[in-house]
Amino acid sequence: PSFCLGCQKEGTYLCEDCKATLDISEFNYLLANKNSQNLAGLYFALPYKERPLTRKLIHQFKYQPYIKALAKTLANLIVEHLIISGNNTDDIWQNSILIPVPLDKNKLKSRGYNQSEELAKELSKIINVPALANNLIKIKSTRPQMELSKKQREKNLTGAFAIKNCGRPVLPQFSDKKVFLVDDVYTTGSTMEECAKVLKQAGAVQVWGIAIAREE
Repeated sequence: PSFCLGCQKEGTYLCEDCKATLDISEFNYLLANKNSQNLAGLYFALPYKERPLTRKLIHQFKYQPYIKALAKTLANLIVEHLIISGNNTDDIWQNSILIPVPLDKNKLKSRGYNQSEELAKELSKIINVPALANNLIKIKSTRPQMELSKKQREKNLTGAFAIKNCGRPVLPQFSDKKVFLVDDVYTTGSTMEECAKVLKQAGAVQVWGIAIAREE
């Protein structure tokens, strides 16, 4: 059985009463004037540091004891944000695809799943936008980002991502598409920025980020 991570009520990982305590964002985060060359903006459901419950939900999704099924609960929080911010429209999702931020092979092996991919799959079911996994891959092991400064993070991730079996500059699955990169937490944006650079080189016309939470 599942239990609410806020109050331990049986039947769900996040009951309605505990969900009501979360401050779901009404706004998206534009990056055009924030030194972002490749990422247009970010949709995020929650501020990361504001509520211990937010951190607990994400922690249980990513760390032992892993609760893979939290993907559905967290995807629903993102969709609620998209609805109240006015960003769940046919116009926004037209000609779009969801791409999960890839995970390091060692982390994938130890965890057994990529949390961003599970999130993208659940989002895909709700907003009816295709999710493409295993196209964007991580080709270089990197140090944990939380240990590093912003400049070190950028250097740490340079050349870490690539398009799988990319033998030509523009690929049909990305050509003229709006790509939504899916990840759990957006901190400095270094990971999404590096992924967005690779995707734009592969033909994406625009890249946005989607995250459960943003660490301000």
